[in-house]
Amino acid sequence: QIDQLLIHQQIELLEILTGFETNNKYEIKNTLGQRVYFAAEDTDCCTRNCCGPSRPFTLRIIDNLGHEVITLQRPLRCSSCCFPCCLQEV
Repeated sequence: QIDQLLIHQQIELLEILTGFETNNKYEIKNTLGQRVYFAAEDTDCCTRNCCGPSRPFTLRIIDNLGHEVITLQRPLRCSSCCFPCCLQEV
C-alpha cells in the first residue's frame, strides 16, 4: 500500500553544462525512499528545444520489473489564457 509518492527528477550533466534540453527522467519513490516507479519522457530533440515547457510529450511510467503501468500524453497546446479552448491538458 502506498499512501504518498515522492517524485525526483534525475539531473542530466549534459543539460546543466550546455543548457541543451534532454528527455526528463524521474524516480518515483514511497515515503521510505524506495523506488516504486520510474518515469521517462519521450520527445524528440527539436520539440524539446523549440517548444520548451509548452511542448507535447509522452511520459511512460514503469514499475521495478520493467512493466509499463501508465502512459501519459500531452498534446501541443497553447499556454495563453487568451485561448481558453486550447489550454494545456494531459
